[in-house]
Amino acid sequence: MSPRTAADRRQSTMTLPPVPDADARDIGQFLDAIWAHQGLARQSLDSYRRDLEGFARWREGRGGGLAGADRAALFDYLAWRSQQGYAPRSTARLLSALRAFFAHRIRTGARADDPTALLDPPRLPRSLPKALAESEIEALLAAPDTDSPLGLRDRAMLELMYACGLRVSELVNLPSTAVNLRQGALRVTGKGSKERLVPLGEEAQHWLERYLSTARPQLAGARALAPLFLNATGEAPTRQQFWRLVKRYAGAAGIEPARISPHGLRHSFATHLLNHGADLRALQLLLGHGSLSTTQIYTLVAREHLKQLHARHHPRG
Repeated sequence: MSPRTAADRRQSTMTLPPVPDADARDIGQFLDAIWAHQGLARQSLDSYRRDLEGFARWREGRGGGLAGADRAALFDYLAWRSQQGYAPRSTARLLSALRAFFAHRIRTGARADDPTALLDPPRLPRSLPKALAESEIEALLAAPDTDSPLGLRDRAMLELMYACGLRVSELVNLPSTAVNLRQGALRVTGKGSKERLVPLGEEAQHWLERYLSTARPQLAGARALAPLFLNATGEAPTRQQFWRLVKRYAGAAGIEPARISPHGLRHSFATHLLNHGADLRALQLLLGHGSLSTTQIYTLVAREHLKQLHARHHPRG
């Protein structure tokens, strides 16, 4: 059975009972607490909420509750998810949410034991990030029609995402105050509300200046709007809207849209920097990774690239 998609999971929860009031209250208090103490990003909090509410709904259908679940209930739920075809990465995220939830219950004195203590996360395959070739990136960046305000905006967004290695959520949520054209730098607020400064690069700065001087004033009109990038209604594009655009431009550039992932340009940014000799710790700062181990996966991509070059060009490759 193939792993279920996020859309499948959302659809399956629509037929389940609503979250019981007591569980909803406990989940809300837990999320408020970890937001206050850890400053987790909204997306992380939303993921925790979905996972915990999913377990609470499942428990409600079997006469139980979230807060009182024991180890046997967790094993039963994990077995049910396995039968339903949920992906290992999804289950690993669920276990992370459950561990954090029950750790919070113990800290507050609401519970004495941790039912997740002996649960091991599923083994995750170590997948290499999918990066586009530099020639494909060039074709993708050139795809928008820059004679129109929205096309110029799209070119600036693509250039900025690739030049700065941004996450999609970081890109669409940029305020206009994040740009310093005089210094050629971008202030990015990443996961956990951590800020980092990223150099723009000449090409990204060129297209950003063009967008700010011509396209954005047309999209904003007389309104003083906060988002850096605007759609036709004067609002910031959503992550989903932006990636629909990327898929469309990929097709126009002759790139199979299925090869473009939500992190595709960010992966390409990191891979191309390493291929051209960038320092791993500098790359960590540019990407906003909290741990160097997260960045080190890109060394595997660079090593694979060197192996391919050797096989292609060495007499005994």
